[in-house]
Amino acid sequence: MELRQLRYFIRIVELGSMGRAALDLGVGTPALSQQISRLEGELSTRLLQRTTTGVLPTDAGLAFLRQAQLAIRHADAAAHAARQARLAGHVSIGLAPSTSGVLALPLLEAMRERYPDVRLRVVESLSGNLATMLNARQLDLAVLFETDGARRWSVLPLLEERLFVIGRRDLPGMPTGRSVRIARLASLPLVLPSGTHGLRAILDAAFARERCVPHVVLEIDGLAVLMDAVRAGLAATIQPGAATVRLPADEMARIELAERSARRRNLLASLSDDELSPAALAARVVLRRVAAGLVAQQRWPGATLHEP
Repeated sequence: MELRQLRYFIRIVELGSMGRAALDLGVGTPALSQQISRLEGELSTRLLQRTTTGVLPTDAGLAFLRQAQLAIRHADAAAHAARQARLAGHVSIGLAPSTSGVLALPLLEAMRERYPDVRLRVVESLSGNLATMLNARQLDLAVLFETDGARRWSVLPLLEERLFVIGRRDLPGMPTGRSVRIARLASLPLVLPSGTHGLRAILDAAFARERCVPHVVLEIDGLAVLMDAVRAGLAATIQPGAATVRLPADEMARIELAERSARRRNLLASLSDDELSPAALAARVVLRRVAAGLVAQQRWPGATLHEP
């Protein structure tokens, strides 16, 4: 027995005609008649009596009508209660510029589909700034690249990103091939974030392990301006693959660093669970699922999911 069968039966009795009910419900008369026959077959009794002027409920039909109306009212009340109780609230999420390029829009779309009454505030800033905002309770959660273990956060490993040399193919010293070792980049002019940037710390440590010094000709802490400088041919850069998602695929060379140590960990940091609202807890789950989906669909270049 289906709710639509109950609705069909009630409307037929109300209008006293199978044809008028079919027109009102927007279904074909044969399909409507078939549904009523199935309902009568399940109940093993006749609910409607066909007459020359229309249809009338039988005694069983009248008894069934009252209960069917009650069932529909209860079903409608249950649906209304569910709609009124949908998860709502405000959630603030921090993303670094390279991360937001690949994650922000899919996350917004997923949250709107799953929790339409939750209002998101997305903050795009450097990982260090996001950590400061999270510690000041100005964010509920953020994707960071390093954390201070002394802070009272909940931290979940999210994924790991390979790093790439990105630059114009005609730039002097630009390597070729699928991968390159850091030692071969000592003479390549680079534009990198400044020393306060988490990515710069990773790169400086990687170059130090290879006992060479990067040839940094520019320092820019904004991803958009940094990539503009690279596109103009002023220098190459080293960034995760996510930094290139807004660029045409064939516009610049993208060559992976061979050293496994030269990778960037993405961590999903949030306030402790007892400080997060239900909306923020739900957003954290959605963010992890969206990130996993992007990696599985190869829409997050150079990323692999964290394996426990």
